[in-house]
Amino acid sequence: MSITAAKGFTAAGIAAGIKENGNPDLALVVNTGPRLAAAGVFTSNRVKAAPVLWSEQVLKGGQLSAVVLNSGGANACTGPQGFQDTHATAEKVAASLNTAGYDETGGHDAGTVAVCSTGLIGLLLPMDKVLPGVDKAVAQLSPHGGEKAAIAIKTTDSVHKTAQVTVGEAGGGWTVGGMAKGAGMLAPGLATMLVVLTTDADLPAEDLDAALRSATRTTFDRVDSDGCMSTNDTVLLLASGASGVVPEKDAFTEAVRTVCDDLARQLIGDAEGASKEIRIEVINAANEDDAVEVGRSIAGNNLLKCAVHGEDPNWGRVLSAIGTTSAAFEPDRLNVAINDVWVCKNGSFGEDRELVDMRYREVRITADLAAGDASAVIWSNDLTADYVHENSAYSS
Repeated sequence: MSITAAKGFTAAGIAAGIKENGNPDLALVVNTGPRLAAAGVFTSNRVKAAPVLWSEQVLKGGQLSAVVLNSGGANACTGPQGFQDTHATAEKVAASLNTAGYDETGGHDAGTVAVCSTGLIGLLLPMDKVLPGVDKAVAQLSPHGGEKAAIAIKTTDSVHKTAQVTVGEAGGGWTVGGMAKGAGMLAPGLATMLVVLTTDADLPAEDLDAALRSATRTTFDRVDSDGCMSTNDTVLLLASGASGVVPEKDAFTEAVRTVCDDLARQLIGDAEGASKEIRIEVINAANEDDAVEVGRSIAGNNLLKCAVHGEDPNWGRVLSAIGTTSAAFEPDRLNVAINDVWVCKNGSFGEDRELVDMRYREVRITADLAAGDASAVIWSNDLTADYVHENSAYSS
C-alpha cells in the first residue's frame, strides 16, 4: 500500500541530515513512464512557501517526472533565497537522475520536478545537506521504496500514512496509490499536508486534474483539526500510463476519491494530541454550501472540542456554532444528535443526555437544519492538553 503500488514508479526515503535527530527527512518519487502526466492542487493560503510557488509553476506544463520532498523545514517565508534553493533542489534532482541513467522518458529537467517541503516556517533549508541527500536518494530508488518515502516526510506525525486501490484483474487492471503527511494545522483550504498520489492508468493531465479536484473537494477539504491553514499544502497526482489501461473517467475519479478519503481519515486520526475523532454530519441543509459551512463552524468550535475531550454531550455548543453561520435554518427547527441520541429537538432539549456514550474514540455529531435535502460530512478531533503542549514547544 504505497506510491509504488502503481507500475512505473520508484521511490526512496533517506536521512539527509536536515533533521538534527537523524531521522529520515528526504523522499524522492520518480515516474519512469511511459507517460508523465500530472496534476496538483495547493494551499489557498495567500502566504505560500517557495516550493508551492515553484510546483504551481511546474504543473502548468501538465507533466512531472519526479517529486522531491523534505521534512525538517518548510522553506516558507524565506524570501528570494528560499525560492532559489527550491530551484536548485529541482535542478539537482534532474541532474542526479540523468547521471544515474534514469532516462527512460527522454531525460529529466528541473521543469518537470515538483518540490515539497514541510516543517518550521521562517528558516532556510541546509542546502549542504539537501543536495547531497538527493544523490543518496537517487542511489536508493526502488519499486519497493514507497514506505520509506512515506516515513521520510513525517514531522509531528506519529505514524506514516499510505493507501491504495486496485481496479480490475492482474494484467488488465490499474492502481491508484498514495502517501500523506500531516498531524496538525488541518483546516479547510486543503488541510495541512503533503500528499503524493500515483497511478499507472493511461490518462492525460486534464483528466487527472478533474479527478483530483473532485476528490479533494470532499476529502482533504473537509478535515479540520485546529482551524489553522498551512503555507505548504500540496496534493500531487502523477500518471505513468504503465498499465496501458484507459479507465472510465467516473471509475478513475472514484478510485482517486477513495484513496484521498482513506488518507484524509488517517490525517485526522493522527491529529496532534487528539484522543477523539469527531464525525460531523450536517443533514437536511438548503444546499451543499450551507451544509459545509455549518459543518466547518461546528468543527472549529473550541468549546465543543473541549467538551468532546471531556466526554460531555454539550449540544448547546453545537447550536451556538450553527448560529454563527449564514446557512438557511429556523432556530426552533434545529435538531442535534450525539452518537445517535437526539439530545436536541426543535431547538430545545430532547432525549436525556445521560444516554450518550462518549467513551470510544469516534464521536458522531449529526446536525439537522430542517431546511432542505443537502448534506455534508466534516471530520475533526478534540482539543487536548497534549495538543497545547506539543505546539507550545514546536520550534524549541
